[in-house]
Amino acid sequence: MPPIIADPGFYAAAVPAVLLVGMSKGGFSGLSLLSLPLLALVTSPVKAAAIMLPILLVQDVVSVWAYRKSFDRRILAVMLPGSFLGVAIGWLIAAWVTEAMVRVGVGVISVGFVALYWRRRYAAGPDGGTPPSTAAGVFWGALAGYTSFVAHAGGPPFQVYVLPRRLSPESYAGTNTLFFAVTNAVKVIPYLALGQFSPENLGTSAVLIPAAIAATFVGVWLVRRIDASRFYTIIYGLSFGVGLKLMWDGVRDLS
Repeated sequence: MPPIIADPGFYAAAVPAVLLVGMSKGGFSGLSLLSLPLLALVTSPVKAAAIMLPILLVQDVVSVWAYRKSFDRRILAVMLPGSFLGVAIGWLIAAWVTEAMVRVGVGVISVGFVALYWRRRYAAGPDGGTPPSTAAGVFWGALAGYTSFVAHAGGPPFQVYVLPRRLSPESYAGTNTLFFAVTNAVKVIPYLALGQFSPENLGTSAVLIPAAIAATFVGVWLVRRIDASRFYTIIYGLSFGVGLKLMWDGVRDLS
């Protein structure tokens, strides 16, 4: 049996984290944003990202099959080249990015995304406007690829470009699924080159994968039975708090 992380405190954060990943695939899109910050509270952000990637890849297989006929090809054609560039940039500068910097980055992403969510939900005024340009799609795709490489947190940049397109829910879910499935697959090469797939990391991922798969079905079940708005309010509140904690820890370590 491959070595695994044995610290019970790690699993106290890891199990809820992978449950959130599974539930996000089951219908509560966006919940996975909290998964890496949770893991980063009990292990290094770099190690947390390495443990999460195999779990995400397994989930992607299921999700791509479910949405294989529902996606926007034009959006993917614009954003995926940018995503590849963002992943490459993340790989190139990985040696110069410290764990403290990653903690601050993950915290900023978490807090920023929650602030964007609250602004969209509560700000007055029209929400429309001209759909973003192709150049904007490449830019936001690159930012999504970079933040996904660093922290599996590419959702906010992706949403900035795609949400104004006002896709149908199924088309949005399919486009989101395929974009991150391809991005996650591309990330395997640099993660291997950087030595992130250690036996301990892979063994720990294998232990957690069943919980993530089960959580996908739990997400499907819950999405039909509870008030999604209230649930999201709780999750976004947690994301904001965890993000602030990571920013504080990262800034303290940098000083």
